Amino acid sequence: MPRTALIATLAAGVLSTGLAGCEHRTEPPGDPGVCYHVVPQKDGKLKFNKLVNAPNLETCAANLEAMRVKFLTMGGSQQNIYGAYQANFLFLQSEGVLTSTSLEGPRYVALVRTGDGRLAIPGAMPQAPAQ
Repeated sequence: MPRTALIATLAAGVLSTGLAGCEHRTEPPGDPGVCYHVVPQKDGKLKFNKLVNAPNLETCAANLEAMRVKFLTMGGSQQNIYGAYQANFLFLQSEGVLTSTSLEGPRYVALVRTGDGRLAIPGAMPQAPAQ
């Protein structure tokens, strides 16, 4: 690769990284102990509906999961839902629950689904012996 092309590529990478820091970050409320169901609106904003008071993120996720299952049994079709707990978004998906400090940020595994569909803390379930 010619030297000018290499410099141009590096400069573009540095500029895009710098601009990424300027992106708008949608952050959830940080109210202590409050679990929210988050509903995206047609205008792009988010509506935060208080669901329950919860002592921890896992309890909030369990309440959101119970709400999701109840809606599905009543004929709903929404498989993936959003929630929020103490300045963290919760993303309930078929794989489990992911969490992030912003809607646009990286997501990390908080809970995984067991073989029968329940939610569990990663590593809490016994692993099959290696063969």
